[in-house]
Amino acid sequence: MRNNLHVFLGATVADAAARPLHWVYNQKKLLGYIKGKKDFTFLKKNKSPFYNIKTGKVSGYNAIGQVMFETLLEDHRNIEARFKKNITKSFGPGSIYWKNLSLRAKYKKVKDWRGIIKGPWIHQNIIETVRNIRAKKKLTGGVKVNESDGYCAALPYFLYGYNFKNIKQIISIVTVSKISLKYALAKFYLLDSALKGRKDPINEFIKKFKKNSYFKNIVNDIQKVKRLKSKPHSLLVKKLGMACSYPGTFNSSIHSIINSTNYKSAILRTIKAGGCNCSRVNFIGAYFAALRGLETIPKSWIKKTVPAKKILDQK
Repeated sequence: MRNNLHVFLGATVADAAARPLHWVYNQKKLLGYIKGKKDFTFLKKNKSPFYNIKTGKVSGYNAIGQVMFETLLEDHRNIEARFKKNITKSFGPGSIYWKNLSLRAKYKKVKDWRGIIKGPWIHQNIIETVRNIRAKKKLTGGVKVNESDGYCAALPYFLYGYNFKNIKQIISIVTVSKISLKYALAKFYLLDSALKGRKDPINEFIKKFKKNSYFKNIVNDIQKVKRLKSKPHSLLVKKLGMACSYPGTFNSSIHSIINSTNYKSAILRTIKAGGCNCSRVNFIGAYFAALRGLETIPKSWIKKTVPAKKILDQK
């Protein structure tokens, strides 16, 4: 596919596959939902306790990537300005995301309001970004959380061959958290290595950056996860981090990758571990697509993914 967009397809399909079980933190409940199923992707009945969207659609993580993808399809001039405009249009006032944010505020005092939201869920980074863009602030990215939205936003942009300096700027439109920026860049270095045909991008990253002060903590994290390779994935995710935040979401992703032989097994393993599976599979799906190519993504899964056709059309 043109501009390595099969990697974005890998992230998109994985997100849609995991989405009906997004944010299920009770692993016992999750095991009950998938009992007897060899393939528990694209569940017809939503099991997320926070929000409900049609199976085949993507979470807010991948949705911000779709906005960047649309921005790039329009034109490659003034990308940053148009991306900000498209973020506001897609997520801001007048959108279903913003409407649901108002509903969340309304139900905040209710003891258990989970499951009330019908439709998509807007993430904290995007809430802050929309507000900052509308306030015409120079720095628009969110500061309150250390999550994957910046990586997801920049993924299509990275795949069109833009350099790492420019990628940093795109990430910063959505998050200015130093931790989020660092882990997003680490993901892009790993994807870059995979796209260049390296057999083991993770070990390549360790070798390349083991003496690099900026990535020191990430190298240490990866080495720690490698030492824990033999531990059951679901148990280790509970220890490393089931939630959306770095470093947990990154470390849990690495453990899934090093214990999986292909795209399908990695995505199933990640879903089964529970928690914020969508943030993890947006990286894991992209990684295996970069490493193994378009053919590694199950065709039956691609057919079930609503945004897949538009990506496939870019040949």
